[in-house]
Amino acid sequence: MYEDKTLVCRDCGNEFAFTASEQEFYAEKGFTNEPGRCPQCRAARKQRNGGRFGSRGPREMYPAVCAACGEETQVPFQPSGDRPVYCRECFSQKRNRY
Repeated sequence: MYEDKTLVCRDCGNEFAFTASEQEFYAEKGFTNEPGRCPQCRAARKQRNGGRFGSRGPREMYPAVCAACGEETQVPFQPSGDRPVYCRECFSQKRNRY
């Protein structure tokens, strides 16, 4: 069904193969566009951008008091006060109950 294609990289201008197995993988994932960059340029771009999710830097943490044990802790969201907040240990114990 699929045949190997030769594509041209938009970054370096070199030709690269878009193999039948890669085309099948793209189709399985629902990707409609062919790759625009060769594997080397894709890897270099991913490295520059900090991987799949980019480089966001350190996560901002907010102080909170655990609703279960009363210990002071830090959480990665601003507590609104309308829902309980748990420390890491209490959250893990609560989650494992379900």
